[in-house]
Formats: sequence, structure tokens, C-alpha cells
Amino acid sequence: MVDLWATTSPSPLSDTPIPPPARNPRELQVQIDAARGAPFKTLPQSLVDLKLVKPGVMAEFDTHPGEHAREAEQTLVQTGLLTELELEHARAHMLNTPEINAAEFMVDAAAIERLSWSTAYSHHVLPLCVFNGVLYAASPTPLKRELELQLGIIANCLVALVWAPKEQIDRRLALENHAQVPPAATAGAARFTSDDASPLDVHALLNQALGEIKSAGGPEQISAVNESSSVIKLVTRMITEAYEQGASDIHIETNPGDEISRVRFRKDGDLEEYLQLPLAIRAAIVSRIKIMSRLDIAERRRPQDGKINFNEFSNIKLELRVAILPTHDNLEDVVMRLLASSKPIPLQQLGFSQRDDQIIKRLTERPFGLILACGPTGSGKTTTLHSLLAHINTDNRKIWTAEDPIEITQKGLRQLQVNPKIGVTFASAMRAFLRADPDVIMIGEVRDQETASICIEASLTGHLVLSTLHTNSAAESVIRLLDLGMDPMNFGDSLIGIVAQRLVRGLCKHCSQTHWLSPEEVEALVHEYVEGTALTMEEGRERLFPTTAAVVGEALDSARPSTRIAVGCERCSHTGYKGRTGIYEVLENVGAMKLKIQARAPTNEIFLEASRAGMRTLKQDALEKVVAGLIDLKQARTVYA
Repeated sequence: MVDLWATTSPSPLSDTPIPPPARNPRELQVQIDAARGAPFKTLPQSLVDLKLVKPGVMAEFDTHPGEHAREAEQTLVQTGLLTELELEHARAHMLNTPEINAAEFMVDAAAIERLSWSTAYSHHVLPLCVFNGVLYAASPTPLKRELELQLGIIANCLVALVWAPKEQIDRRLALENHAQVPPAATAGAARFTSDDASPLDVHALLNQALGEIKSAGGPEQISAVNESSSVIKLVTRMITEAYEQGASDIHIETNPGDEISRVRFRKDGDLEEYLQLPLAIRAAIVSRIKIMSRLDIAERRRPQDGKINFNEFSNIKLELRVAILPTHDNLEDVVMRLLASSKPIPLQQLGFSQRDDQIIKRLTERPFGLILACGPTGSGKTTTLHSLLAHINTDNRKIWTAEDPIEITQKGLRQLQVNPKIGVTFASAMRAFLRADPDVIMIGEVRDQETASICIEASLTGHLVLSTLHTNSAAESVIRLLDLGMDPMNFGDSLIGIVAQRLVRGLCKHCSQTHWLSPEEVEALVHEYVEGTALTMEEGRERLFPTTAAVVGEALDSARPSTRIAVGCERCSHTGYKGRTGIYEVLENVGAMKLKIQARAPTNEIFLEASRAGMRTLKQDALEKVVAGLIDLKQARTVYA
């Protein structure tokens, strides 16, 4: 008999990392293979590994080596340190029993053929999959040999039990059987509240959809399924949860053969896995999205673009831009961008520094001229322009916009949706606006020479024109427009300012921690701040570190500046980051800048002239936000590294 309390080293206590619970048969197989030949743990080790008991408590029990294991276990339960189910979990972990996530596990149809849902419900187990003729099922008491034997008789095969929390199993079985959660499960299910309802619903819908596909004979037959189909409900639920979680994009990535496909959400600029899709359902999911987008279901060889008005399928006012991309093995990937109609963000909330905020307000209050916002796709250029428009959107101004698509709406703006298929382009919209007595015009993007020429012409004839450009910096934007064939004399006269920007992940306000900088770190940051500019180290130090106390509003020792570092908590999903922050550089056409533009000066001369005029570069703005405690150095360096 194994002595649960026997030790093989001076201290049985450990911090052994525990692999995450398996969510599909493939991950379960990895755990099964890893368990083969692995040494058993002692019960104290297991209790500490699972964080069920503090190490100090177990050390106290270890001082009584002569005490019988059963008596020690009873003492832990009787004193309230453990429940019976927690003790059962520790025993299973001690014997390297695999663990699964019952809420998200993708159940194999072969397991349901061996053990029906109703039978599983009556025995409080969750059928999972079949490997080499062995049926694997999840139980909160996986070491009960009599349960394995009983299930083996019912399934007519060998049965192996793995561990999962009782409340997860009960809730999953209730969903699968369309029944109420057993009363016995509700008492211990406090942490599985409404926050967990959405993932459970999604996985229940996924399993229902797999059942419908199997009944229909395959994914091709279910593509034209009626409105009650679980496939339709699954896609609707997926989009709804992406909207509720604040995702900007949904990525559906299909993989060949039996490899699991996956759905990922882009949140705060980073991709996070949301759902895994088995082979049987991936074609049905793509077909349903094509139907919602009014695209050709039969076309699989060419890319397709479309839009979904999600308000037609739910009560959420949301538009999605859909891109279907063919991949190898006749598969297709889907990317959907969520375009929720929203109000503009107030200018003071965009994250401009005090200096840049004053400059940008002054520029937008000019009666005519050209203002450009530049940066890569997804950097928030349109958001910035709408915030600028909101600042000057008064009753005495007529403002026209041409956008593709219209993402943000404002009362008082006259907004036009660009549609190249019927000849409504940015250039044609601009010509039409000039005949409609505008004061301010916003053009979604300068894409070609024709649009650029009309924008410059309009800005020289008494109109304030705002637009976007896909360039990396403010200085580079000047050269890009000149390369498009713009007359440097007219362009130099029309341009009043350029805003270059990026978006980076902001620190979680609930868990970030202060990091006091050493003198060496201060010097390194100052050197990084002035690198590539005409600033001296002393000038850089004066710019960079006095900002900290003013922005953060804390009584910091100026001789010992600090930054903040990411840690991670439940509110930020243990990433250390929450939300996004804008990084900006504002180039103002003042001083000798106009002469530089008209002389077609190279990018580096434009940059140096803007720096001499006081422009904070993207790098400098990012580093100032680092010492202000808004972002960390890792995120800052994504802007300029």
C-alpha cells in the first residue's frame, strides 16, 4: 500500500507547476502520455501544489511522521482545512491523474455513443473521448474503482476516469440534458456565476451543432439549415461575445486534416484564443458567415469582402467588415472587424500631452488649411479626426465627411459612405462637397494623387480639410505626398499640421507596481530619449523627468524617479495590461518648415526642423508616458524599436 505521507526528500513541499486542464482530446492525450512513468507525489506535496493548504500547515503535519495517513486526512477535513472533494482532488493529483476543463471540453461523438448523456447524468460523469478502445470520462472522484467497473459494463469497454470539478461537471451535464442544475451542485457553485454563463453557452451550442451536423450527414448538408440551427446560434453568440468583451476583430483560422481550427479575438491590440473548432463544424461556420455577409457560398478560390449588419440578427447595433481568404487544402479563413457605431471620444481623453493638446486645438480652430493624421492600420487615426471634429462641431459650421465605412456618428455632421462600386470615391465625394458650401471637410483617406490634389486645392480655397495617410511618421508624410506629385509650393502653403500616432497597451490600474529607477537606469532612459535628435542629455533630462510628478500627481522624489511595471490580476486577465493608450507626435508647419517643404528637403531635414520647433517624437512621447506611469517600457519600445 502506498504511504500517502511518505517522503523521498527532506521536504515534501514543492511549487511544481501544474499543466492547465485539458480542453480537447488532443490536450488530454498529452497529459495521459506525460503521466506514464511519472513518479507519484506525496499527499502533502499534492495539497501544496494545488494550493489547497498552505505550506506552513503541511510542515506542521509533517512533524508527526508516526501518525496514520487516514487519521491525518480526517484531521484536515474535520478542522475545516479541506473538504472531501478537495481531498479527493489531491489524491488524484498525487497519482498523476489527468485533469480536464469540463466547461469547455470538446466531447468526442464516439464517447457519447458508448455512454449516453442521460446515463452520464445519472452517474455524475462526463464522457470525453475514446483512445485505443478505452473510454475516458471525467469525475470529481476518479479513484473510485467501482465506478470505473460499473461504467465499463454499461459502455461495454474499458473505462478510465480523469478529474474535473464537480460543479463544472454538473453544470455541463445539465446543459447537455436541457435540465436544471442538480440542487446538490448549487451550494458549491458560487464561483460559476453569470460570468461563466457565456463560455458554457458557447460550448453547449458547439456540441449541439456537432450533433446536428452528424444527423444531417455532414457540414455540406447543414450549410442551408433553417434559422433554429445551433450553427446559426453559435455564430451569433460568437459575435455577441466579441462585442461584449470589447474585441476589435474576430479571427477564424481553419487548419487542414484533423487539426483543430480556432477562433481568436483581438482585444487591446493582442490576439486571445476564444474557441477551438473541430473538423466537422468549420465549413458550416464559414458558410453561415458568408450567408450573413451576402457572399457567394460556392466560391472558395478567390478572396471575398462583405459586410454584416448585425442588427438584423440581434438587438445589437453593430456592423462587421468581413474578409474571406482562401488558404491551402481548399480551406478558408475569416476575419471580421467589429465596427460598433459610437460617439466620438472627447479630445482631452485621447492621451495628448498638455503641449500637444494645445497645439492640436489651435490647429483645428484655423479657418482653412490641411491637417493629416498618419499611422498604420488600426492606430486610431479616424478616432482622432472625429475627436477633432467634435471640438469644432458648432452650429455656425457646416461639416461634411466621406468615410469607408462610417464608424463614428455625430449630431450635426453630414456623413457620406464611400462606395467605389457605384463610382462614389473619396475624390468624387470631395468634388461634390465643394459644391455644397462646406466649412470643414473630412476625407477618410488620401489614397491617390487625385484625392491629394483636391484636398490641397480645397484647403487653399478657404476650407479646413482633415484626412488620414498610411505612413510611419509625421516627417515621412510630407515626403509621401510630394512623391504623389503634389506641387511643393501649394502643399507648403496648405499644410498646417500632421499628427502621427500609435496605440499601445496601457497598464492595469489595479495591479501595476512602482519600480524605482537607479541612476544608471535614469541615464539610459535619458540617452534613449535624446537619441537621434539635437537635444543634449541635460535638455532631455529636464524634459523627461519633471513630467512625472505633474502627470502622475504623486509626491515623488525628483532625485529618484520611478516607472510602473505590469504584474497581472483577475481584472486584466493576468496580463498586467488593460485598455490602450495613444502615443503621438504633432508636427506644426511653423518657422522654416514651409521653406523646407517647398524646397523638397529630405525626411531627416524635415524631422530635425520639426524637432527644433519643439515637436515631441513618437519615441519621446512614449518615454514620457513611461515615466508618467501610464505604460511600461516594453510597450513604449513597440512604437519605435
